[in-house]
Amino acid sequence: MLRVHFTTDDLARVRVATAPDPLWEITNSFQALAGAEAPLLFGDWRRLVRPRLRPGHALLAALLPPRGYTPDFLTPDLGGSYDLEGAVDAVLRTPRTVLRRDLTTLAASPRRARPLPSEARALADGEPSVLRRLGAALRGYHRSALAPFWPQVRAQVDADRAVRTRAVLSDGTDGLLASLGPVLRWRPPVLEADYPVQRELRLDGRGLLLQPSLFCLRRPVTLAAPDLPPVLVYPIQHSLGWARPLGRPAPGGDLAALIGRTRAAILEDVVTGRTTGELAHRLGISGAAASQHTAVLRRAGLLLSVRRGRYVLHTITPAGSALLEGTGSV
Repeated sequence: MLRVHFTTDDLARVRVATAPDPLWEITNSFQALAGAEAPLLFGDWRRLVRPRLRPGHALLAALLPPRGYTPDFLTPDLGGSYDLEGAVDAVLRTPRTVLRRDLTTLAASPRRARPLPSEARALADGEPSVLRRLGAALRGYHRSALAPFWPQVRAQVDADRAVRTRAVLSDGTDGLLASLGPVLRWRPPVLEADYPVQRELRLDGRGLLLQPSLFCLRRPVTLAAPDLPPVLVYPIQHSLGWARPLGRPAPGGDLAALIGRTRAAILEDVVTGRTTGELAHRLGISGAAASQHTAVLRRAGLLLSVRRGRYVLHTITPAGSALLEGTGSV
């Protein structure tokens, strides 16, 4: 069980990440790739990615076991920047004392089936050549396993962020934390979740960064060291078939002429997230017509729909945004 304890100051300092974190997606996806969980969500992605893996990923395999402890230094605080190169540089700048601490903890993990390889032990000493190999492994894995799907990853995370934004606007921080159910359970002033170990995370006024992750499976993840900036990585609701390519924007022309005036208006309106009922009311059409139009746009890869309780929230995808930007306003 994981229990996150909030003070009044912490509730004022809760924030949701503005984008997927490349390092958390690397660590979570690498572990998801090794397993067979959630085949409907990740089966297509696994079949596409596994043939692309290279021997250079062996170092990542040693550092990222499918279960148990994951070294904190692989997912540092990026300060709100989500650039891959900057993220990898932050990993490579990890102080030697932190490398040694984290890798000692990894070596002692009771779930390890075999000792760490010599390369990992050299990494604990901060050997520059091994750090360079780690950087190359992180970049190479991202290039093979994540970069081809990054627009889909962004679209899924953006849809989740729209859900959280609506929760905040409706019911404040209390509504935001309650919206994380059923994976997380908000019982003020404690946020609870199932967890492989017993963990009490006391924020003590530091606040909390909520990081949505496409590859986080079933339960949240947090850093092990209690002195690090608090972050809670949580699984988002996925759309089946997310690994398929998103639609490509049509070249040139007026947007209404390309996709129809009503669908063009819907596409512009879902930039900030709209429910089917809201679209029907704002555009003066029936709920059935709004559902039909959003279904066409969804199949074209221009918007994403996420069910939240009794309503469906629609948000624009990167392909939809590119279409809006490329054709101008209607």
